[in-house]
Amino acid sequence: MKLDNILITIGEFGLYQKYVYALVCFTSLYMGVYAMMSVIFLNTPEHRCKIPDLDNDTYNIQSPYQERLVNNYIPPSDDASHDYDQCHLYSFDYNSVKFDNFSRPINASLVKCNEWIYSDAMFAETYTSKLNIVCDRKHLTSLIKSLFFVGKFVGALVFGNLSDVVGRKITLCISLMMMFGLSFGMTWSSASFVLYAIIMTLIGAATQGIFPVGFVLGVELVGPSKRKYAGTVIEYFFSIGLMILAGVSYLVRHWYYISIICSTPPVLFVLYWWLLPESLRWLISKGKYEEANAILQKAAKVNKVTVEKNLFENEGNVPPEPTGKMWQLFSSRVMLLRTIVILFNWCIVAMIYYGLSLNAGNLGGNFFFNMFLSGLVEIPANTTALLLLDRIGRKKTYFFSLMFGGCACASTILPILYGEKENQIIIVVLAMLGKFGASAAFNTIYFFSTELYPTVVRNAGLGASSCASRFGGIAAPYIADSAALIGGMVGKVFPLGVFGALAILAGLTSLYLPETLNRALPETMEDGKTFGRRNKLKDPRSHALEEWD
Repeated sequence: MKLDNILITIGEFGLYQKYVYALVCFTSLYMGVYAMMSVIFLNTPEHRCKIPDLDNDTYNIQSPYQERLVNNYIPPSDDASHDYDQCHLYSFDYNSVKFDNFSRPINASLVKCNEWIYSDAMFAETYTSKLNIVCDRKHLTSLIKSLFFVGKFVGALVFGNLSDVVGRKITLCISLMMMFGLSFGMTWSSASFVLYAIIMTLIGAATQGIFPVGFVLGVELVGPSKRKYAGTVIEYFFSIGLMILAGVSYLVRHWYYISIICSTPPVLFVLYWWLLPESLRWLISKGKYEEANAILQKAAKVNKVTVEKNLFENEGNVPPEPTGKMWQLFSSRVMLLRTIVILFNWCIVAMIYYGLSLNAGNLGGNFFFNMFLSGLVEIPANTTALLLLDRIGRKKTYFFSLMFGGCACASTILPILYGEKENQIIIVVLAMLGKFGASAAFNTIYFFSTELYPTVVRNAGLGASSCASRFGGIAAPYIADSAALIGGMVGKVFPLGVFGALAILAGLTSLYLPETLNRALPETMEDGKTFGRRNKLKDPRSHALEEWD
């Protein structure tokens, strides 16, 4: 008996499925908290050089005497968005120097400083301020953020293979405990930048053993008609995690205590070893029919449904499904071009999604509110995609989402150029509309590309797509942080301008891809070559029509 038929019999989304799905959703919430943790930990507060020989120097002016010393030693900033020059101070001999009307030394030389004072207006302390990762070292913050996505790339390869060998449940539990240990260890990594970078890379790897594997565990227990909804709702919990991180950061304001608060509750995930079942499809693929039957019998009992005692008694000699190799994705001109377009879009969508998330703190205004909005906007975005997928099709949903998001991002250029502070609300609204479009597109491309790849190479295609998205994630921090790296007006418009241009370009290339809604999906490589030129459309009245593109 086919698994989908069994799931329909025991209830497509009964009480047992709700229980398992809820457990998996909590892991998604946890991933949301840590997905953007680097935005908090590596936030760079306003800073200036420490005044020599002033032991109690603070960023905020405390007295007329301190104000005079600040004017004596600290040059004004060339960037209107900063109060002071952040990396230099005046060097002079107090016995022979003369000062102008602003108490600044005349003909003094500028030197780089090696001690800094930080503003506590936003955070009492961040990892960046503790280790002075500023000025000549500021590029290291972008490097660490990128290493997180390097870790995700490696983790996808390691944990993807591990889950095929030892099972989804074991892989998920190992990854959760690894994540718990690493996130707690991150709290004690403040003595070494290298140690922190290693931990962030390993955390990125651990996330790939949690979200994708948990996603499979939760969604495959759901009946076929409910699978699309289950695949979207889990994303809501990821968004809630982003909002929780913004709320905790607003209340605590210190990286060390934020880390403690966020890393302690997940110790409860150790209970998942006893609470979660193994993946049904993995058990069946390994011929472990007794274990699969036991899980389904338990599900039927909880759902108050009666089913056969042995659901797999005739499955012993079922031949394995045909599989293909990744190189077959490039084996013909049609498949080559289609695969390149799909991989390019995965890369760009991931870059824009993560880039806009990382850039939320650079929009000006209230840092924490912007982060909260960045998570909140994903909920209506995913809902919109869910409602449109079966109404206007995958292709149109993806195209319009990406074009909408790209145009919104590109539209921020004018308000920034014509007055960043005066147009602050407009800039934030446009950036959030960009995030809305990117989130809807990211949600859609998974369904879209899954249906475009022929069955025999579907897993290989999705694996290649996942790898392509990691390259986009690796590039995202550098683009998001380019405002600080480039400086000036060009730096301010560069991140959102680049994200907008790339979104529009990717959206236009997606027009090359055929629609998949209500089409007989490709099974073989030959089907893949002809798909989009002549496809059978499954009509609800149970007859097949032929549709030409």
